[in-house]
Amino acid sequence: MHNYPDILPPRGHAAKRQSIIDAAAAVFCREGFAGANIDLIAAEAGVSRQTVYNHHGDKDKLFNAVLREITERANARAFAILDTFPDQPVDLEADLVAFALRFNKNCIWCREGKSLRKLLLAEGERYPELFEVWRREGPGKIESALASRLARLAHAGYLDIDDPDIAARQFMALNNAELHLPSMFGKSLSEEETAAAARRAVRTFLRAFGRRVSRPAELPQEA
Repeated sequence: MHNYPDILPPRGHAAKRQSIIDAAAAVFCREGFAGANIDLIAAEAGVSRQTVYNHHGDKDKLFNAVLREITERANARAFAILDTFPDQPVDLEADLVAFALRFNKNCIWCREGKSLRKLLLAEGERYPELFEVWRREGPGKIESALASRLARLAHAGYLDIDDPDIAARQFMALNNAELHLPSMFGKSLSEEETAAAARRAVRTFLRAFGRRVSRPAELPQEA
């Protein structure tokens, strides 16, 4: 008679669901939507294919579940960083650069951000309907929250903004401008490169939306 004291107890429902989501994200990123299948995902998760079907249904539903899960994780990170936005800046440029750098490190270069970019680049054009959840729940919510913070800075006299929503989109676009191509090809920027990119993004933003200061009138020249 053999004893097997090291056999692990069965995983619970929530743990199995999470392992399937994590495995599916890895497979979809690696194989693409067309190349992925339920058998591959089940093998990666260490469950049966029927378990995958029981938890998530078909591949389309599982892909949407993956996008929703990754988007929720990315949003949680983004809103945590948005809570550090400089509402009462001491040095507007320096404080916005620090904020942009925090956002880049924790939201753009994080695991969830990288996974989303891979999926979008691989499948966004071929399956646009599958990314409706991401469009609605991801950038839309983050940009709206950023817009309200920029509006408060404008109200306090720090910025000159007519449309906070446009300003928020511009800030996000500038902040991502120099990171987009490296991230497409899997290149990681150094700390110095990331900081320099954030500084350039903020300076460009402030040239467009910074509060204009009137020059003092010139004194008449003596005859």
